[in-house]
Amino acid sequence: MSQVYACPLSHQVISLSGADKLSYLHGQITQDLNKLNNDNFLWAGHCSAKGKLWGVFKLFSYQQSYFLAGSSAEVERSLAELKKYAVFAKVEINKASERLIGLLGDNLTDILVQLDIHFSDDATACDFAHGKALKLASNRVLLMVDSQFCLPDDVSTLDNDALWQQASILAGEPQLSVDAIDEYVPQMVNLQAINGISFKKGCYTGQETVARMKYLGKNKRAMYIVSGQSEGLLEAPDIETQLGENWRRAGKLIAQSYNEQTQTLTGLVVLPNDTDIDQTLRAKHTPSVELNILPLPYSLEDE
Repeated sequence: MSQVYACPLSHQVISLSGADKLSYLHGQITQDLNKLNNDNFLWAGHCSAKGKLWGVFKLFSYQQSYFLAGSSAEVERSLAELKKYAVFAKVEINKASERLIGLLGDNLTDILVQLDIHFSDDATACDFAHGKALKLASNRVLLMVDSQFCLPDDVSTLDNDALWQQASILAGEPQLSVDAIDEYVPQMVNLQAINGISFKKGCYTGQETVARMKYLGKNKRAMYIVSGQSEGLLEAPDIETQLGENWRRAGKLIAQSYNEQTQTLTGLVVLPNDTDIDQTLRAKHTPSVELNILPLPYSLEDE
């Protein structure tokens, strides 16, 4: 993919500003906000009191505010929950008006220069004239842009974000569909593997459950990448696994993307963490769709 593609994303952003924004958000998410600076972004989970995820977000700062970027379903749920107690603190919490655009390409150097985006050494985030840029990988950059932003003419703008979603899924980046919200603790979607959980930061909502999962070894599930031939996105998320001649429930897709050119479905599914990666899965309500488990690009072993 030598061409550079721009994907208008359906994902949205929550903004937090005000004198108490750090202390307020710090007590709500799995990440240590003291690790955040202007040159990085961090993964973070937002949990219920029972430790079940309302959303998984890319956390970053821009100008005088904090931002949480996630799927529209995650933003809708977390925004409502974050606002519940905001009246007791000096903090303003809103759905941001900025747009999200994903840049994809084997070589993004020229396009980043044209946009005057310059990442310093080891930086994963930087400000530029029209917003914020996050380097997710060498071939993927996420832009949060204002209404004045325009892309250069030599960038191919796609009609949807399917290609970006596919790349995010293959990178093992967790995100939650509507059906997956309030269903899983952070370790079940591998948030610890991408440094999205701080076990030293102190108290936050759901912290007791998250800590118990780590120190008592109670977590029995993990997130896997799956792929297979399909005629489109699956309407139902239920996935089965074969046991002898029978099929039994294995888990649910929490995200999926469909490539029309290759007729390939790619997804994230939460399964028992002792799942044999060689076993075949299938969609419960569309049995003709068989899914293979792909290797994760990171380790699930505890440090």
